[in-house]
Amino acid sequence: MKKNTGVTRVLLAFKNSRKGFKFLIKNEAAFQQELVLAILLAPLSFLISQSLSELILLLLTLALVLVVEILNTAVEAVVDRIGLEHHELSGLAKDLGSAAVLLSLLFAAGVWLAFLWRYGSASLGAS
Repeated sequence: MKKNTGVTRVLLAFKNSRKGFKFLIKNEAAFQQELVLAILLAPLSFLISQSLSELILLLLTLALVLVVEILNTAVEAVVDRIGLEHHELSGLAKDLGSAAVLLSLLFAAGVWLAFLWRYGSASLGAS
């Protein structure tokens, strides 16, 4: 089988990514919720950041949650493809993916709370 190269490969990669995003937006409630949260928080990051590096950190935490959720969904899809019967390792794979999502959410929440606390403290001090 001939492998695609160059621009053709890039265009096919974009097409596949688009299919993946369409699936996530249509079928994955957790991704939908995290995407809405990212869309709502992204503009706020411009308000509460005081430097470009802070802005990037806030936006990256949102992206991290989405990326980890996508990888978790991929793990779940592969496990389900292999078989729907209960297997200890299948359950472990899904639990580990879920733990990764939780860790990314806790990290993002910690970063955002620290920034919001600083922003709130600065606002109160300015009054």
